[in-house]
Amino acid sequence: MIELDSCMETAKSAAMLAGEFLKSNQREDLKILLNQGRDIKLQLDVDTEEIIKEHISAHSSFSILGEETGLSDDLDEYYWVVDPLDGTSNFLREIPISCVSIALMQDMQPVLGVIFDFNHDELYFGHIESKAFINNRQISVSSLALKNESTLVTGIPAKTYYSDDEFSQMISDFQDWKKVRMIGSAAMAAAYVASGKAETYKENGIFLWDVAAGAAIVKAAGGNISISNLQSDYRVDAKFSNMNIEQ
Repeated sequence: MIELDSCMETAKSAAMLAGEFLKSNQREDLKILLNQGRDIKLQLDVDTEEIIKEHISAHSSFSILGEETGLSDDLDEYYWVVDPLDGTSNFLREIPISCVSIALMQDMQPVLGVIFDFNHDELYFGHIESKAFINNRQISVSSLALKNESTLVTGIPAKTYYSDDEFSQMISDFQDWKKVRMIGSAAMAAAYVASGKAETYKENGIFLWDVAAGAAIVKAAGGNISISNLQSDYRVDAKFSNMNIEQ
């Protein structure tokens, strides 16, 4: 069995290094590498991922799957999943909802997650043998059960397109909830579920690196997680919620 506490310290220090780098470059003239459809990529995304991968590789032999640079090696049973800047569009437009997201996976099961909300200096973390925390404060999912009293956080993934019928069904589903939020960062949406700020996060066709860390933290915070329908490009269907919410 791997030493999760040691892996956690590696992930936390990598996330904080990356977050400080992002903050130091936040108001610079940012080079855009891709701006197509709903997708956007900055040179800063790539540079930040390199910082994370270099730090993790110095402390861990597990392979790394990164959003910007792909796989560092063949996937083993355990591997890291990295999103160096989740919420790139928000970051570019100075909307303070973005983060660094790092997970350790065992096959398709998230076992450890770190999300650094560098805009507010809040470090979310948790693993399957521990609890979930923001900085040094323990967090847990909410206890609300009724959708008409609860908040759903969702989104429309950058590379996913819905038919008119699919989009109409999604809008229809929204009406069951008291509030629906689209915040532009799947990782932060999961962090909000883990800390009881929302009851459910749900998004189909989202990439694994967007949700892996959040899934581990929600699980550590006492919630339910589902990651299914893995595609060859690492898109998945994700749903995280508290234990009580009606299905």
